[in-house]
Amino acid sequence: MTWNSEPEDMPDSTLERAIMLQNMMISLAENGGFDQAAYHQLRAEFMDGETRDLLPSFIRTSRDQGQLWGHLKQIATGTGAWAARRKHIYDGFQPLLEHLEGCNGAPADTTISEILSSFDPDGVHRAWEKALARRYEDPDGAITAARTLLETVCKCILDEAEDTYGDDDLPKLYNKTAKILNLSPSQHTEQPFKAILGGCHTVVQNLGTLRNKIGDAHGQGRKPVRSAPRHAALAVNLAGAMATFLVECWQGAEDRRD
Repeated sequence: MTWNSEPEDMPDSTLERAIMLQNMMISLAENGGFDQAAYHQLRAEFMDGETRDLLPSFIRTSRDQGQLWGHLKQIATGTGAWAARRKHIYDGFQPLLEHLEGCNGAPADTTISEILSSFDPDGVHRAWEKALARRYEDPDGAITAARTLLETVCKCILDEAEDTYGDDDLPKLYNKTAKILNLSPSQHTEQPFKAILGGCHTVVQNLGTLRNKIGDAHGQGRKPVRSAPRHAALAVNLAGAMATFLVECWQGAEDRRD
């Protein structure tokens, strides 16, 4: 993977730039992809001020790719080396990301992050981090990321359940996932459960609709509908809650099977 270091390609938010730096380390650990100029720019930013002491020690002490790789290759060798290095990188960035999330964070953010990271750190948790990073500074992008988070969770669960989904959109993905997890209203007879599960379906469906209307996934006309940070926060918070609910239901089902 090659990282473009042009200033206009750098994320706007500090949190998203920190996530970019973390992902650069993952790329280096897995396939050697690296952009020296982008690394210098990001490292210089976080080495200046209060974030310096929150950086992983291997970032503070490594000025170039060679020094970084010299550190990462000592973490593990052979089978399982990539997983060990990824964990080392994620653990190292945790203080910085928690600090930056706390600047615009909500009480549930940390709990959701822990659950989603334990389920799938590379796909689901990255999607959640992207949604968080954009929640206040890029509302349109945050709404798109919220839908992506739910799509990713559903696909991961369907993959593990060995079910197929092709080019299904979010409502179809959710319907298939809900049936596997016994979360479809039609699978229950008690009215309160049917109502709550029907509400979950409505939330997912409307998040998809919101993304199509005011997210950044589609072009708009001369009078575009602009989302405010409060709209993005609602979309991201709802997506995070639903993603956590689905993951916990799937993990609970796995525990019962074991």
